[in-house]
Amino acid sequence: MENLKEKTARSLLWGVINNGGMQVLYVIFGVVLGRLLSPAEYGIVGVLALFTAIAGAIQASGFTQGLVNLKSPTARDYNSVFWFNLLVSLSLYAILFFCAPLIADFFRQPCLVEVSRVLFLCLPISAIGIAINSYMLKNLMNREIAIINLIAILLSGTTGTIMAFNGFSYWSLVWQQLVYNIVLNIGRYYCVKWRPTLHLDFEPVRRMFGFCSKLLITNLLNTVNQQLLTFVFGRLFPIHSVGNYTQANKWSTMAHSTVSNTLNQVVQAVLVSINEERERQQRVFRKLMRFTAFLGFPVMLGLALVSREFILLTIGEKWAGCVTMMQIICIGGAFLPLYALYQNLTISNGRSGLYMWCNICQIVLQLALVLLLRHQPIEVIVCASSAFLILWLFVWQWTAHRLIGLRLIDMLKDTVPFLVVALAVMAATYFITCAISNLVLLLVSRVIIAAVLYYLALRLLHAKVLEECIKMVRHKTIT
Repeated sequence: MENLKEKTARSLLWGVINNGGMQVLYVIFGVVLGRLLSPAEYGIVGVLALFTAIAGAIQASGFTQGLVNLKSPTARDYNSVFWFNLLVSLSLYAILFFCAPLIADFFRQPCLVEVSRVLFLCLPISAIGIAINSYMLKNLMNREIAIINLIAILLSGTTGTIMAFNGFSYWSLVWQQLVYNIVLNIGRYYCVKWRPTLHLDFEPVRRMFGFCSKLLITNLLNTVNQQLLTFVFGRLFPIHSVGNYTQANKWSTMAHSTVSNTLNQVVQAVLVSINEERERQQRVFRKLMRFTAFLGFPVMLGLALVSREFILLTIGEKWAGCVTMMQIICIGGAFLPLYALYQNLTISNGRSGLYMWCNICQIVLQLALVLLLRHQPIEVIVCASSAFLILWLFVWQWTAHRLIGLRLIDMLKDTVPFLVVALAVMAATYFITCAISNLVLLLVSRVIIAAVLYYLALRLLHAKVLEECIKMVRHKTIT
């Protein structure tokens, strides 16, 4: 049988290809659409993100993670989740359809009535693919996931670009999301033999609901937390400001989700398979933590370094107002891949209650912080939220200590060296290139110099994770 280490390595490799390729395409289409559309047009769709995300969390109800967490899920389990997700999504769409005028009135944007009713069609469309996506994640079908995702982004991005070029304004963003979900489902059902049946049996859903309900509550609160600033800004500030924040947050999210999503495709399934071996689980978790820090810190701090020239060169001077916010968000976002790792550890050990309460406390405190600063400029609120995220990571470390005995000193040994090296490299790169005035030359120079310095620093420090990643790329076993 295939060695777990080999399977994990190959899955991580395809995860990197998947998420790296996705982000490249997102950058390309994001640049094109950013040049064709205005901040106000982005803001129209951006203010609906909270409703879409909340409804999406409700319709999934934690069953994606629930199915992956089962040792041996059956076709009956997948079929039960499929029909539950679909029925919930249709109910949610009906509610949101009739609430569209209220949403438009709240944001003082009449066009949101039609826009929301079309955009919310993503809910029933995406619900069709939730169970089958769980099947692919459970079976580590990361090669197929990568191919499907890349095709979906390519086709949906092309659709949005063509529509924006022909003057369809914010409708291009709406149809981009619809096409993306449609193509995803077509690809998933093409690659997987399993098909839902007409037999309605909700007993497996009831059996999993105790575990999944805690995940549902947590996912709902996390969704509110992630979209909170957009929602608050949509009410307190002009739609132009909302567009600037949406753009800044989009680029940062694209970067840190490259690392987080790579881990999410692998970590839970791997940790579930060894959750009865505490010592081995700790060893595997620390290895994954080093990989996360090795990749996450330079990506996010590097993006913060090049934010100004990147924004001005790609989407233009009209988006200059988002640069400062993007830099702040990137610094906080550097720690979010570690969040994903800790959360997957908690779920894989069946501790959905602990996962839920840690997230509830985080969200309540962060919400209180935002409300306290609601009269401050946008940049102040974003800065405070990013600082809070960094500090709350120590709470997640406490959960890992409870579950697998991971000590704080071990966590610091595994992560701080990569953080220090990344900070030193970015500082050195900044001073080396600060005299360059040409934006193109500045961007290219900073990317190349930072990458070379980071590589050389890790080679001089004999970082084992670098050697392992090189071997992984070469399709060799991680030692």
